[in-house]
Amino acid sequence: MRKNRYGAWRATGVVTALVTAAAIASVAPAQARSTAQLSAWVSDGWGGGTVTSQPAGINCHQSAWDPYASSEPQPNPTGTCTASFQVGTTVSFTATPDPGSNINDGPTPNPVTVRTGYNFTWVMFCPTDGLCSAG
Repeated sequence: MRKNRYGAWRATGVVTALVTAAAIASVAPAQARSTAQLSAWVSDGWGGGTVTSQPAGINCHQSAWDPYASSEPQPNPTGTCTASFQVGTTVSFTATPDPGSNINDGPTPNPVTVRTGYNFTWVMFCPTDGLCSAG
């Protein structure tokens, strides 16, 4: 600040700084939004099925597998099992078993409110022929 010819202080620098700070603050919330990863984990219950999310993003399928019929390990899930969502978004899940399978447990938790850090839901599909117990 400096004095003008009438002896009054000029505050143009302060006003400019305040206007700039207000402009930055009005833009900051949009820039501060962040995303986080959310994963659907399908456990090895040997049954098959799909986990989908609402809003869309996760569409994860696990094929059924009989551990007694093959020496091969259970195949990895296919599709999108991890997706990015805005922090604060509430995501709901639907588990749909394949023919010959049922839902043993999950999706748990359901729904998930996305937070920074690790977010997940899990589900276990079992075959209807009794390789694992239901529920």
